Amino acid sequence: MAHMIASLPPARITFSRAIVRIGLVLAALLLAILAARALFAQVEGERGIAAVVSSSDIDVGGIEVNETGDSIEDARQAGYRKAQREAWAKLGGPSMPDAQLQGMVSAVVIEQERLGANRYVATLGVIFDRARAGRFLGGNTRRTQSAPMMLVPVTISGGSELVYEKRNPWQRAWAEYQAGSSRINYVRPSGAGSDSLLINYGQTGRRSRLWWRNILDQFEAADVLVPIAKLEHQYPGGPVTGTFTARYGPDNTYLDSFKLSVESDTAVPQMLTAAVKRFDTIFEQALADGKLKPDSSLNYGGASAAPALQRLIELGRAAKAREDAAAAAARAGEAGEAPSSEVPTAPTPTPTVAAVVSNFVVQFASPDAGTIDATLAAVRATPGVRGAATSSLAIGGTSVMNVSYNGDIGALAAALRARGFTVNQGANALAIRR
Repeated sequence: MAHMIASLPPARITFSRAIVRIGLVLAALLLAILAARALFAQVEGERGIAAVVSSSDIDVGGIEVNETGDSIEDARQAGYRKAQREAWAKLGGPSMPDAQLQGMVSAVVIEQERLGANRYVATLGVIFDRARAGRFLGGNTRRTQSAPMMLVPVTISGGSELVYEKRNPWQRAWAEYQAGSSRINYVRPSGAGSDSLLINYGQTGRRSRLWWRNILDQFEAADVLVPIAKLEHQYPGGPVTGTFTARYGPDNTYLDSFKLSVESDTAVPQMLTAAVKRFDTIFEQALADGKLKPDSSLNYGGASAAPALQRLIELGRAAKAREDAAAAAARAGEAGEAPSSEVPTAPTPTPTVAAVVSNFVVQFASPDAGTIDATLAAVRATPGVRGAATSSLAIGGTSVMNVSYNGDIGALAAALRARGFTVNQGANALAIRR
């Protein structure tokens, strides 16, 4: 074969090599297109469920009515009036006529209903306007809320774990929950776009504070709540048992658990709605017990390192100072100087003009979460860096961080090169890689 190629004219050899190069370029282009489509497939599709707008109105649900009348409309209105009276009684409000009570009702929510010729059977919820009803209910209507808590609803069913990878009844139950009267300030991601990549079941078991802080910062939350719904189906269409577990924080700390069951698949949404209310009670009780305090390790004021890491750095510097002092004493002994019993004091620092702290954009490759953690830690530990936080995350692509540096961009580039990064410098931005 080599002899045949050698015997070809130079023009044919050049043409053959050009064909090979074109083939390689086309193959690389095809692989890039397939990779881009695979990445897009991870976030495409209808998976987002936007949370309802939270209202501070007072919501009372789960009221069962069974009323009759001259017509179906008369029976329905009788059911509504009875639901309003029972909801008001649950709130502990004073006795008052139906007309006055109806003036404080913002809406009647139909949870379930069955209609007959002259009968109305339903499960209803009643929402009272807080401004009008609050003065009759005393101080029970005004309560302080928790810090913003990001919600990660996990569904475990059929051996798989699901959060936002696709629309699911557990996510919908939380999205439709009216949390305005709750003491918990829920932050409920919609699950659209990159939410399914950032927030998944694996994230609940990750302990990295750097990674958690990056996610919480994007949703402006202080900590995380993880309500887990494990659904067990006895057979298709048959009874379903739900085991519900409440966890919170980056350490996935256990709070409480309970079980609910229904007779068929069709009643699962009602079971999940009831479970959401039970979870809210658990979280409120944990808040009252002082368990839902935001983790201080998730927000340490933009320091260049976490407190534990900062302590290790200080210990290392102290050990280095002792080694330097011992080496200086040894050199003094070799030179014939009398050893001094006095502890060497640090030289008086000369006053210097403080450099201006500037903010720069730094792009970096982020193939996985571990690389993001390592890159952030390395940049924050760079001398002169006052703080670094991601402004855009792209797993499998290029992420962006904002870096506060005590100097100009050229000095930052040199400092990052000293840390082992390959740096490309632009006008007011850097691109780094290892």
